Amino acid sequence: MKIKGLFIVTMLLFTVLPQMVGAQVERRYIRQGNRQFEKAFADTARVDSVLLRDAEDSYRKALEEDPNNWDASFNLANAMASQGRMEEAARQYQALGAKTDVDKTKRAAAYHNLGNCLLQSENLQGAIEAYKNALRNNPNDLETKYNLAWAQDKMKQQQNENQQNQNQNKQDQDQNQQQQNQDQQQDQQQNPDQQKKDQQNQQSQDNQQQQPKQGQQQQEQDNEQMSKEDAMRILEALENDEKDVQEKVQKQKAQPQRRRTQKDW
Repeated sequence: MKIKGLFIVTMLLFTVLPQMVGAQVERRYIRQGNRQFEKAFADTARVDSVLLRDAEDSYRKALEEDPNNWDASFNLANAMASQGRMEEAARQYQALGAKTDVDKTKRAAAYHNLGNCLLQSENLQGAIEAYKNALRNNPNDLETKYNLAWAQDKMKQQQNENQQNQNQNKQDQDQNQQQQNQDQQQDQQQNPDQQKKDQQNQQSQDNQQQQPKQGQQQQEQDNEQMSKEDAMRILEALENDEKDVQEKVQKQKAQPQRRRTQKDW
């Protein structure tokens, strides 16, 4: 509501500039556009968009005749802003306010309307700077002072709200962290048996994993030991066989040899 009311105030500057009576073609187009622009707002209940477009066309025709005509450019920006094309109008006002070959009153009007466009676009910082530029060129403009004060107050409110939101978010995060810590402590206090059981289960799993390994090592040791025993038995058997052979040889040597007697035929 404030922006709408503020825009009504700014519409006092969204008015066409009067033109000197002359024979130039661009002036005729400007006067024609001014009449169309004013008729578009004749009915306070509604804005005639058709007449606004006609006024825009008239101002463009004037600029075709004289591209440097400041008044035609200013009124064209007014027509675009009145149709809600704030971005286009803002670029036009910005260029007009930067011109140094016009008097400061006109430059102040361009910056004022630039501030209105930026305000409608929720660009508070840009609007504030535009209003300040307007006052630099026309320090006594009360409407600009009012709009500047309103924009500054609105920005301050937003900054306070943002700070409050940040503080609230920080507080919520701290509370959530505190609640998580409390829940964790309660779980540790209420479930010592479960923790002990978990430790025992883990220890049991570790033991089960170690048992097969230990069994395998024991089997390998038994196999190695059995192999040694078998080797000893085989060696003993060989030694015994050798003893038996030697004993037999010795016995054969000890027996007397029979002599063969030769018959005397």
